[in-house]
Amino acid sequence: MSETEGAETFAFQAEINQLMSLIINAFYSNKDIFIRELISNSSDALDKIRYQSLTDKTVLDSTSELKIDIETDSEAKTWTIRDTGIGMTKADLVNNLGTIARSGTKDFISKMAEGKADISMIGQFGVGFYSAYLVADKVVVHTKHNDDEQYIWESEAGGHFTIRRDHGPSLGRGTKIVLFLKEDQLDYLEERKIKDIVKRHSQFISYPIHLLVKKEEEKEVDEPEEEKKEETSEESEKKEPKPKKKVKEIKHEWEQLNKNKPLWLRNPSEIDKKDYAEFYKGLTNDWEEHLSVKHFKVEGQLEFTAMLFVPKRAPFDLFESRKKPNNIKLYVRRVFIMDNCEDLIPEWLNFLKGLVDSEDLPLNISREVLQQNKILKVIRKNLIKKAIEMFVELKENKEDFKKFYESFSRNIKYGVHEDSESRAKLADLLQYHSTQSGEEQTTFKDYVTRMKPDQKGIYYITGESRKAIENSPFIEGLKKRGIEVLFMTEPIDEYAMQQLKEYDSKKFICITKGGVDLGETEEEKKAGEEEKKSFENLCTIIKDTLGDKVEKVVTSTRIVQSPAVLVTGEHGWSAYMERIMKAQALRDNSMSSYMVSKKTLEINPKHPIIKELKKKADADKSDKTVKDLIWLLFETSLLTSGFSLDEPASFASRIHRMIKLGLSIDDDEDVVDEDLPPLETSATSTDEGSKMEEVD
Repeated sequence: MSETEGAETFAFQAEINQLMSLIINAFYSNKDIFIRELISNSSDALDKIRYQSLTDKTVLDSTSELKIDIETDSEAKTWTIRDTGIGMTKADLVNNLGTIARSGTKDFISKMAEGKADISMIGQFGVGFYSAYLVADKVVVHTKHNDDEQYIWESEAGGHFTIRRDHGPSLGRGTKIVLFLKEDQLDYLEERKIKDIVKRHSQFISYPIHLLVKKEEEKEVDEPEEEKKEETSEESEKKEPKPKKKVKEIKHEWEQLNKNKPLWLRNPSEIDKKDYAEFYKGLTNDWEEHLSVKHFKVEGQLEFTAMLFVPKRAPFDLFESRKKPNNIKLYVRRVFIMDNCEDLIPEWLNFLKGLVDSEDLPLNISREVLQQNKILKVIRKNLIKKAIEMFVELKENKEDFKKFYESFSRNIKYGVHEDSESRAKLADLLQYHSTQSGEEQTTFKDYVTRMKPDQKGIYYITGESRKAIENSPFIEGLKKRGIEVLFMTEPIDEYAMQQLKEYDSKKFICITKGGVDLGETEEEKKAGEEEKKSFENLCTIIKDTLGDKVEKVVTSTRIVQSPAVLVTGEHGWSAYMERIMKAQALRDNSMSSYMVSKKTLEINPKHPIIKELKKKADADKSDKTVKDLIWLLFETSLLTSGFSLDEPASFASRIHRMIKLGLSIDDDEDVVDEDLPPLETSATSTDEGSKMEEVD
């Protein structure tokens, strides 16, 4: 019987070419996908026969082993996949592999072109199978169903396909698909490439996937013997044994590609830490074990399983803008879909590693449509919720949480800034050093328990380092009253505190800004009013001298040991935030104009420098020495308050003048540099010297 005898030809409907074009251009620009799709189809076929066997064991009589085999032939340029699944009848071949353009196809195609169609419908059109034509000119399907004869389906995608009886070797049961590869796709014959693709996309398929591989073995064989001549018994005894020749022999054997079982499908109570550690290392290629894991299943309107891992240390490129958005792999029914889905998890959780296996997402799904999928939004919400639960559980182990916080505290603070729904829960995880915590860090919850009965809120200060701010003049008044102040030393703290307005109904108060209520008694307020009147003249002189450098000058109760301090407006940038924004390489200067606060100079009326300055100002308000001292006081206050100097050269000149006075050097002995900024000088250097000494 000839190969084509008894073959029936069926025409594809007119829409097939348009649909094929849509599939290839919109979904399968990555041609590796055809392997994933064909394996998924085989897995589905195996699922069906397995379900049938639960009620009727005789369906497995023809072949009891459930498996998927892949084989290549370099000479014939074919790529073959074979499964022992349910197989297809002749009617199935016509309906499943022929009529992909079913009712409503035209409407579907037009909606797809507009991006309005539900992507899950694409599976009804045999998209997975037709991805084979990305790499093949011709596809031949051999199939055997328990209820029918063995048939061959064949098509070159030229508008028609043929179906005929298969009189070749019996499959027993199942399907064999043979792809005749295009000339430019022959790299899919390489063992290494097939292994990599199967490992990436299909390593967790429930059934064993085998690949027929070549193995080279060395064998020892005897050298071909030359003409034998008769040997005496004496010669034969003396003769040494000939060395054996080593020859390479090529063998073919089946190698299983998916030895890793889908651990996430097992009950968490049955999995020990060692199993999780091995799975984590295999999934992430991390050389260390994980710090924590959250393994859970969500059921209800949608169903998915997830495993989230916290690494032991943060990667060096954690906040690198060009790195992958996240490390969560997305699977659909154990088939890998993608590992860089931006909408799966927020950026602040980008350090988490793991996977999500959804039962509801369609397998054939594009990245664009995935982003709009409502199921994905529900998965994202659950992942955030479970991640926070995992962080809270970590707090039960002090050492583990310390490692976690050292590595990922910036991510938590970023979450406080970005995620309004999770902000309150994340605030419970934050820890800071304070004026009362010593070397340990304290939480907001612990801080609240130590608050004074009449304390107005939670006080904090921001700055570049703990060392820089723990002796800040801003803390002096609060320390005197025994009020605790939190130290926030990372740039991200500034952003987080802009969003975190309160905790447990207690307002956060930045002590470097104006309007700080220290909880003064009526007596203290009354004394403050008297000092304000007494120093009104000095405040006016200082304001006139500094001009628009400060908005106003007032007496202060917040400082005890320092002579003066510069505070910013309640709603503008703090000193530290101003420095952060100035350091931005691509900053928008237009924003600075309204966010940089006008500074208020607060002077300490009890400090000897301020008292002496008041005396001199009262005696002669036009005294140039007073003005020079005011500038020096302003610039030192800028530094101690956390600001940067606008004119460091001018400040240096004033300091050099002080050094000269200390060393009794006259001005005329100094080298005059015309480039130095002019200083306010008195009529004679001797007068100035005596006045400086008086201030000291």
